[in-house]
Amino acid sequence: MGKVAVSMLSSDFGHLADSCHMVNSSSAWSFHLDVMDGVFVPNISYGFPIIQAIARYAKKPMDAHLMTVDPSRYYERYRDLGVEWLAVHYETCPHLNRDLQEIRRLGMKAGVALNPATPVSVLEQAVHHADLVLVMSVNPGFGGQTFIEESVEKINRLHRIRQEKGLRFVIQVDGGINVSNARMLYQNGADILVAGNYVFNSKDPLAAINAIT
Repeated sequence: MGKVAVSMLSSDFGHLADSCHMVNSSSAWSFHLDVMDGVFVPNISYGFPIIQAIARYAKKPMDAHLMTVDPSRYYERYRDLGVEWLAVHYETCPHLNRDLQEIRRLGMKAGVALNPATPVSVLEQAVHHADLVLVMSVNPGFGGQTFIEESVEKINRLHRIRQEKGLRFVIQVDGGINVSNARMLYQNGADILVAGNYVFNSKDPLAAINAIT
């Protein structure tokens, strides 16, 4: 069906190497890195030392989702740590095109994320500079939240924009992903699903990843 990005925020940091080895051996597409600053979102996750530790073991791409204010201060640092896909929030980048162009200039794939209440229409022009659009299907800040149903309309609208404009950005969806909604999301245009709690809370993480791939 599609690709799965495993959110390392839900892993057991006390056994981080084991979690990385699991993802490496799975059918997952990437290691998804949720970076939260406690300012833009009401939570703090992890920073460069944890990403460096994951990079030490990762044999699949690392895609980072920056839920932070003033993200441009650290673009080079993420690149140097081996991040291949870097997504910033529309809501924190008043000069979004410049940010996306800078991320690309540094050699990474540029992504833009939208909060649940932010309409797709704000990206009508910026999508020309994006390699990835991340639809938040929960309010960012915490794992384990329930999927917001209105997100399906946003995914479908993005898919239509992509077709109408002849663009090639991929659509990633993050929040409340599980086996009951994965197929429907792919059918509406999603390319990559981010899954954290669903994977790491399952008895068989490898089977859980396969079930939504």
